[in-house]
Amino acid sequence: MSDVAKRGTAVPAPLAWDYAPAPEARDIVSFEARYGLYIGGEVVEPRSGEWYSTISPATEEHLAEVATARTEDVDVAVQAARDAFENGWSSLRPGERAKYLFRIARILLERSREFAVAESLNSGKPIKESRDVDLPISAAHFFYYAGWADKLEYAFPNRSPRPLGVAGQIIPWNFPLLMLAWKIAPALACGNTVVLKPSHTTPLTALLFTDVCRQAGLPPGVVNIVTGDGRTGADLVRHPDVDKIAFTGSTEVGKDIQRAVAGTRKRLTLELGGKAANIVFDDAALDQAIEGIINGIYFNQGEVCCAGSRLLVQESIYEQVIAKLKRRMETLRVGDPLDKNTDVGAINSREQLERITELVASGEEEGAEIFQPSCALPERGFWFRPTVFTNVAQSYRIAQEEIFGPVLSVLTFRTPDEAVEKANNTAYGLSAGVWTEKGSRILWMAERLRAGVVWANTFNRFDPASPFGGYKESGFGREGGRHGLEAYLRFD
Repeated sequence: MSDVAKRGTAVPAPLAWDYAPAPEARDIVSFEARYGLYIGGEVVEPRSGEWYSTISPATEEHLAEVATARTEDVDVAVQAARDAFENGWSSLRPGERAKYLFRIARILLERSREFAVAESLNSGKPIKESRDVDLPISAAHFFYYAGWADKLEYAFPNRSPRPLGVAGQIIPWNFPLLMLAWKIAPALACGNTVVLKPSHTTPLTALLFTDVCRQAGLPPGVVNIVTGDGRTGADLVRHPDVDKIAFTGSTEVGKDIQRAVAGTRKRLTLELGGKAANIVFDDAALDQAIEGIINGIYFNQGEVCCAGSRLLVQESIYEQVIAKLKRRMETLRVGDPLDKNTDVGAINSREQLERITELVASGEEEGAEIFQPSCALPERGFWFRPTVFTNVAQSYRIAQEEIFGPVLSVLTFRTPDEAVEKANNTAYGLSAGVWTEKGSRILWMAERLRAGVVWANTFNRFDPASPFGGYKESGFGREGGRHGLEAYLRFD
């Protein structure tokens, strides 16, 4: 018996096309051998003299050397941002600020193929996701907030909105460019300046973005990029001249940041982890729901804070849904992120792969039944098969902890009340999905689910005009929409 057959009930392989490789051109992007810090509109070497190597998680190949910023570097970056804020940017006519945002958006679209390849190389995500999701939505955020820049008094009537000052922003590795856009665009539209720290493992698109700032003619110091590890982020959080911290990342780090800024004047927004419930009722369009389940958990290798990692299925359709799901999983293509046919790319880092592997092992030890499709994995790089667990109890770690990988836990329910109770039985509250043909049921569920975003008959859909954020240990504050502006404003 094969290893895969041992790891779950075998399902008949569906009729499928054989796809020839369709690789995107690797040479569309050219990385520099070494990237310094971007401070005051210039690339500077770190005062610490420290550098590290960033790699491709799909092949483990070296991509570039990147500077490590330490306390003195962060201090210089914050001072550059403060000077830019006080010497022109905050007093610039809002319509003029909007022009810079429009330019950035247009340049991102013009260079979208280059940025998409860079994103897939450095993060491991499939090129079709970088190309069709990350880049268009990143540009759309700059377009959207450019439109708000001269309308802030209409967005908040009778409140006299004013910029905060210097915003320290820390972003994760799962959506490097998109998270950059989510944070920088509203900050600049409101008249703030920025010091941004990208993830240690995925700094390259943020560093390429510095060239976009140059092309757009952005004044020196308005955007500063400091690279490094968690110590760099901690220095930014603790800096006394930073007016606001915006963080997207793990709940554990978010708690540390909240403790660090407690008692200071700093504003804080946190977008943290999640354990979203994707809820399928017996009247749902099942084939549509299956695609939503697949997109909800296997998009971006499941490395999504709002991933639908818990599937709640009404008991009467459980067997039918599981059979369809396993059949669909057999068609997923795992491999080279630059292949346009790839559905599931590489895990971002060895550390993350080890965490996924450990949690999956715990699920098997606790008694859940595992199924993985019979796909071959590349010999080099960090890879994990799309996985689904059935026979899962609410108390299992795989049903409670954020795995941040392509792993789905399936539970059942009988009534809408039970579905709500199980969905809310988690420390997180970032997102949820509801699949049913009844509009009244969607509204009833949405009112009771403790989640910042509730999708109806879809999953993982984003729009710049729609606010995004969580409850409970998923953080507080909103990004996107008019709500995303408020986090970067004070009101006289």
